[in-house]
Amino acid sequence: MNICDSTQRGLTSQLFMADSSIRADPSSVALRRVDGRSANQLRPLRFQNHIAPHATGSTLIEWGNTRVICGVTIEETVPRWMKEQGTKGGWITAEYSMLPYSTLQRKQRDSVKGKVEGRSQEIQRLIGRAMRAALNLEKIGARTIWVDCDVLQADGGTRTAAITGAFVALSLAVKKLLDDKKLPENPILNAVAGVSVGIVGNRPLLDLCYTEDMAATVDMNLVMNSAGEFIEVQGTGEEATFTESQLADLLALGKSGILELLAAQKKALASA
Repeated sequence: MNICDSTQRGLTSQLFMADSSIRADPSSVALRRVDGRSANQLRPLRFQNHIAPHATGSTLIEWGNTRVICGVTIEETVPRWMKEQGTKGGWITAEYSMLPYSTLQRKQRDSVKGKVEGRSQEIQRLIGRAMRAALNLEKIGARTIWVDCDVLQADGGTRTAAITGAFVALSLAVKKLLDDKKLPENPILNAVAGVSVGIVGNRPLLDLCYTEDMAATVDMNLVMNSAGEFIEVQGTGEEATFTESQLADLLALGKSGILELLAAQKKALASA
């Protein structure tokens, strides 16, 4: 099986599926990708909410063959530094890990290594920044919101899948806190989603799977909110450079994907 094959397997419970295809322009139809998508088309996207019953909010995001469980739990306390500095409100922090069977070859757990690897640290800090941008931290009260993202299967875009799924899980957690009268008002400012873009074979592509990511000469991750604002732009040339025009093309491509992701999140939350 091609690792970018978008066929979905193994889930028999109720799923919420977004129509994640963008109308392709004629020039992009002629040059299909390894999984048959056009250049500006997302992989199939699904959310299975309430996957972890002991979490305050949770979802399983399936994005092509990438699968990430995102769970949110609440602690009725804040970090010590907030107490010492007298900072009002609460805090959001994130942890990210790839399970041993998430890749083709077994991945050793960080707990066995005795430390969190650099890549995982970078990604969980990114998830934390993205989720903090989604909420008014003063309105969540003196509590810490933990966002845990565990990759079940990796086929490219695990960090953007984690961010996109984490917002759904966070929204479900906020809804529960509101229903339980633990929050006086909704602290959510804007929805947040992330997507990858890149240049492969001199073509700008949206939502890279693993095969494309490995072949990309330019790789970029975008995190944006529903107000159209950027939260993070991570872009680099892989032994290559890129022009201002190419950067503009990648940003436009990524923004179109973000709009679809935001619509998919909204649909999943409306069905929750």
